Amino acid sequence: MFVLGTAGHIDHGKSVLVKALTGIDPDRLREEKERGMTIDLGFAWLKLPSNREVGIVDVPGHERFVKNMLAGVGGIDLALLIIAANEGIMPQTKEHLAILDLIGVRHGVVAITKKDLVDEELLTLVRMEVEELIASTTIAGAPVVAVSALNGEGLPELLSAIDAQLDKTEPRKDLGRPRLAIDRIFTIAGAGTVVTGTLIDGTLTVGQEVEIVPSGLKSRIRGLQTHKSKEEVATQGSRVAANLVGVNTSQLTRGDIVTVPGWLKPARMVTANLKLIDYLKRPLRHNTQVSFHTLAAETMAKVRLLEGDELKPGQSMWAQLKLEKPLAIINGDRFIIRSPMETLGGGGIVDVRAKRLRRNRPDIINNLKAREGGTSEELIMALLETRQPLEASAVAAQGNIAKDEAQAAIESLIGQGRIIALGEGERRLLLTAAGWKNLKDKVLSALKDYHKKYPMRPGMPRAEFATRLKLGGNIVLVLDNLVKQGSIVEEAGNLRLPSHAVSLTPAQQGKIDAFLKSLAASPFAPPSDLIPEPDLLNLLVAQGKAVKVSDNVVFSAKAYNEMVNKITARIKTKGKITLGEVRDMFGTSRKYVQALLEYLDREKITRRVGDDRVLY
Repeated sequence: MFVLGTAGHIDHGKSVLVKALTGIDPDRLREEKERGMTIDLGFAWLKLPSNREVGIVDVPGHERFVKNMLAGVGGIDLALLIIAANEGIMPQTKEHLAILDLIGVRHGVVAITKKDLVDEELLTLVRMEVEELIASTTIAGAPVVAVSALNGEGLPELLSAIDAQLDKTEPRKDLGRPRLAIDRIFTIAGAGTVVTGTLIDGTLTVGQEVEIVPSGLKSRIRGLQTHKSKEEVATQGSRVAANLVGVNTSQLTRGDIVTVPGWLKPARMVTANLKLIDYLKRPLRHNTQVSFHTLAAETMAKVRLLEGDELKPGQSMWAQLKLEKPLAIINGDRFIIRSPMETLGGGGIVDVRAKRLRRNRPDIINNLKAREGGTSEELIMALLETRQPLEASAVAAQGNIAKDEAQAAIESLIGQGRIIALGEGERRLLLTAAGWKNLKDKVLSALKDYHKKYPMRPGMPRAEFATRLKLGGNIVLVLDNLVKQGSIVEEAGNLRLPSHAVSLTPAQQGKIDAFLKSLAASPFAPPSDLIPEPDLLNLLVAQGKAVKVSDNVVFSAKAYNEMVNKITARIKTKGKITLGEVRDMFGTSRKYVQALLEYLDREKITRRVGDDRVLY
């Protein structure tokens, strides 16, 4: 289903034309009827000669209500630009047309209204002006139809023109991630909170659990309507009214997004290709404060120009916009920026998880260009170059690519050797080949430095890598892959280079031999005066030759295992054991037994209950 949006100057007959076409008065507010002007968004629907239905969003034309107009045009597929024959092109005609151009509306129809008020000569002149006006915009070549909403003249031709343009309009891609952009919020007695908007992607179903972003509120859809007809499923491109459970109107704001939980994250900074309207009288300067509009949402924003200190009218430049409040937007969304009095420009968003980028960097600009207009493979490569490693499941959402399309591109890139996948399934990590080499080099360099600093240690504990490389849980896949490749070796929880071997001096070996001999001579009451320095002791522990139960008590591994086996066997037989019983069992002193039992408690082999120990 498609959505048609009106555009045009105040009092050029937008709402009157909509009513003549549909029989529905889009002016719903009492103030609108009293003043005879549209103030906020109005809605209607229309059955075309082809028998298909389209939703209609009627927008205000007064310059004071342009921000309300912007809330309605974000989800439209076809523009209906309306120009009165008796007045011709006016300021808001140009502004609305510029907005349609900036948000990328590629199909439209121009209706010259009030033809009954002018002669053919003037009508021809207005038509020529209109064709010249739209020639440089995204709706260039749109059909121009003269009509009278009062006597119905030209209305059949207008309907046919709309039908013909929709034949050329591609439906929005269904990416399987529904987004209902809220543009109206109200309460219905007996039903509760109702929101309306255009469903930009995916489907919504009665009974479905949903999330409202950016607030993060959870809700459930009690009911759905499209064009005042109850539906079980609302499809992409529809004008939808959704009855939400568990939220009230005070918790919602125009511009919020209703979607499935878990994937859509609010953005505070976006990177975009920003174009300035050509008829402006002054350039836009770096760090200018503007109002930012996308879909039905708006906030204030600061513009960071990435390629210079000012952007001249009619030109484009890569920029970052730091948003005053977070918005629920994704890569590929279009936006408009305004000053308090006029529309300045707009464009397309390429990164909603943007970090602050350095200015005047050709490499950064080239990466952004690839992400804006490249193939799926080029987009994924550019995405990974700025944000890696990245889970395969996140690529489609962050790149705004259909899941199947992203999967095919990923497999192709893996086959070409351009990206590396670690792990299996959707949770596997993706890196560029260069990114994987850099990461591998960091691991090997970290181990090399560690071996140099601690030559007597068998390797670096695996847990240390997480903090050193700042990869969190992803470090597991990285290290496992390097072990599988043979680039590093893992032994007893320690990681080392294949070339690393502990090399002891004769004096160090002598200390170890003497210590192990003392442990063998008195296994259950080991002397503490021969315990070697920490590095040597840690080496014995790592080699499985000794067990350190406290700072001053170290048993040989053989003695420790014997004691543990006998203690656990006694507990299994009697249900418990005391410290004194352990002392007598091994003919040793309280000092050693207490250290041992406290160690077994920490290792969760035993558990203390009063004066007894039981199995954990």
